[in-house]
Amino acid sequence: MARILYVEDDLSLNFVTQDQLEKRDYTVVSCVNGIQALEVFKKEVFDLCVLDVMLPEMDGFELAKKIRETNKHIPIIFLTARSMQEDKLEGLSLGADDYITKPFNIEELSLKIQVFLKRKLVNNTIKNVYKIGDFVLDVKEQKLTIEGLVKKLTIKETKLICMLVQNANTITKRENILINLWGKNDYFLGRSLDVFISKLRKYFSADPTVKIENIRGVGFKLVITDSVS
Repeated sequence: MARILYVEDDLSLNFVTQDQLEKRDYTVVSCVNGIQALEVFKKEVFDLCVLDVMLPEMDGFELAKKIRETNKHIPIIFLTARSMQEDKLEGLSLGADDYITKPFNIEELSLKIQVFLKRKLVNNTIKNVYKIGDFVLDVKEQKLTIEGLVKKLTIKETKLICMLVQNANTITKRENILINLWGKNDYFLGRSLDVFISKLRKYFSADPTVKIENIRGVGFKLVITDSVS
């Protein structure tokens, strides 16, 4: 069941929209301001975000920017009463996937959610093999191969490598890794993550063009001298 983060400060609209989406078998976590939504997003895992633009404390544009710093791929749909072209362009430039003007039809929103969730599913499943320097990662088989030598990976090791590869040469935040792999962010799981990173460094040590850098207090960066494909 897909999980949706829904942010709307109009309490009546918030209640009605959440109710209608839940009737369509979505799990909806609703918030009424941007700061609350950002805190929830950092602690939980979602498949899609529906954000009002005019929010108290932190508007939808700023919230989307913060979300994109943590997750570059999650679909974002803006809801707003503002129909100016400049606003739409700003939202799309921040990485939003679509823009719906209020008042909106719940069926329109539901259909757009379906489209983006299907697209996300395809994007997540279509790439099963990655070339990482001299290594080949087979996601489906959970294998890391270099020059005929095969290392069998655990599910979490495979997922962690995928996250690092998809953000190659950029920082992948610790909190994002913890939430995606373990479902929450806490100190003890952070220690487990450090152990996983140490293991991956040993695996990749056979190729000097592949390194995992620790960005202290922030996260990790998979640095690849050669291109990833």
